Amino acid sequence: MGDPREDGTDVGPQARADLLETLHDQVERSVEAGATVATGGEPLDRDGFYYPPTVLTDVPRDAAVAEEEVFGPVAPVFEVADESEAIELANDTAFGLGGSVWTTDLERGRRVARRIESGAVFVNELTKSDPRLPFGGVGRSGYGRELGRDGIREFVNRKTVWVQDARAPDGPATE
Repeated sequence: MGDPREDGTDVGPQARADLLETLHDQVERSVEAGATVATGGEPLDRDGFYYPPTVLTDVPRDAAVAEEEVFGPVAPVFEVADESEAIELANDTAFGLGGSVWTTDLERGRRVARRIESGAVFVNELTKSDPRLPFGGVGRSGYGRELGRDGIREFVNRKTVWVQDARAPDGPATE
């Protein structure tokens, strides 16, 4: 953990103190609801707004980290019986910014990724933005896209100009 501008840094700080506090509050409320901290779970005692990578297990489906958007290095782990239940759990949210599927079976990963309702789903990769690809969420995670060819179109107003040539009443003139 460290300065994200430095080589070798894998996890940087939260952007602001209130974001660190919100993240820690989500973890604490989840533990109160029955989740177990496998690692992490406490802000670091150092300058900056650093929260360690945190893994929560035994997470109840109504815990804060299961029902709210979590913006920070916190991974809730859920046990499911099969692929269908995993997809159902992934889609049982009002949010949908990004997700990831981890598997050694790439065809299965593609199949599952297609069924997850999210703005982006990565197979064997963390959710991230890439300037070459459109990025954005669904549901309460927003609408529209940024980045990539589709994303830039979200920031322009496209205009239609129809010119009717009185000498050609069957349709518009094309230029």
